[in-house]
Amino acid sequence: MTLHKEGKGILLTLLGVLVVINLIIYYCFFESSPLGVKIAAGVSLFLFLFFVNFFRNPNRQFEGFEDGMIVAPADGKVVVIEPTMEDEFLNEKRIQVSIFMSVFNVHANWYPTQGKVVYYTHNDGRFMAANLPKSSTENERSTVVIETPSKTRILVRQIAGALARRIVTYASEGKECQVNDQLGFIKFGSRVDVFLPLGSEVFVKMKQNVVGNKTLIARLPKNQE
Repeated sequence: MTLHKEGKGILLTLLGVLVVINLIIYYCFFESSPLGVKIAAGVSLFLFLFFVNFFRNPNRQFEGFEDGMIVAPADGKVVVIEPTMEDEFLNEKRIQVSIFMSVFNVHANWYPTQGKVVYYTHNDGRFMAANLPKSSTENERSTVVIETPSKTRILVRQIAGALARRIVTYASEGKECQVNDQLGFIKFGSRVDVFLPLGSEVFVKMKQNVVGNKTLIARLPKNQE
């Protein structure tokens, strides 16, 4: 387990701020309230460790990948499994599988399949709770479309939550991608949607907890693998 590169700057800044605050508290209040100084130090340590835990970056490798497999792009709970119209790029009905990440989940995202990135866009938007249906089209979001070797297109959408204010996406049009490659990172509560062809076999259930780059969530129809 390592720290994700997206968190190193934030953690260094937070550490510096907390050290300064605690030094001020120590010199101003230690004689009059030593217990208060210790409580402040304990709260600061808890806050720093919380952020360290949030930016953890596990080294995960999906073993045995085969064409047609769709792997969970994120840690979290499955909150949507339903047919829906995807009208931003694909313009057709798809099976939407959505994974909600709480602040306690790993927030790195992975590519759910292999192929080539044929579309990428980032849209600014609102910051409503990521588990709400409208967050998929109204929140800040990044959309990535991957074309598999069999020419099937899989759309993946990173969605900011009520606390998130920055989505990081490493995808770019023309980039070759593989399972085990990181797609990006979303800071604080958020969600990832995957839009699969109708007829895909979905292996997960509502409210199931999945592990990014570990849990097999679906398989494409035989004629699209």
